[in-house]
Amino acid sequence: MRAPVRLFILIGLLSASPACGPTVDLTKGLQLQDVSTGWFDAGIVNGQNKLVPVISFKLKNVSDQKLGTLQVNALFRRVAEKDELGTGFITAAGSEGLAPGATTPLLTVKSQHGYTGTEPRLEMLRNAHFIDAKVELSAKYGSIQWARIGDYPIARRLITQ
Repeated sequence: MRAPVRLFILIGLLSASPACGPTVDLTKGLQLQDVSTGWFDAGIVNGQNKLVPVISFKLKNVSDQKLGTLQVNALFRRVAEKDELGTGFITAAGSEGLAPGATTPLLTVKSQHGYTGTEPRLEMLRNAHFIDAKVELSAKYGSIQWARIGDYPIARRLITQ
């Protein structure tokens, strides 16, 4: 094989390999902080009050690697059901990444689906037929696969902002 061809192949192989170091296991490399859940007052829809589950949190990079383009997906479900109630997606750190030891600002993810009713919002939460929900958080960075980083019950509290 001629030298220029070998050099071209070598450059191609090197550019295809990750330049950021070893892969970070996000179940150990990310720490959830200041987690808060509740039901967000989503206003009035078709003449009815609407509540959607919401979670707020910070992420701290406890690994020794920069996490580029860090994304979080929230899957909301009713307790004891497999079908999703809704999902939410957020970019926690864009192309600048999240440096080792750094913490994101407070992040909030809301479901697009929830409950509607004619009764006042607080009464909706106290209704005997109200079904509680939970949220499963998964994260990924770069081209790494999604990793589950936390599961939380949605508190029966009204959030208006």
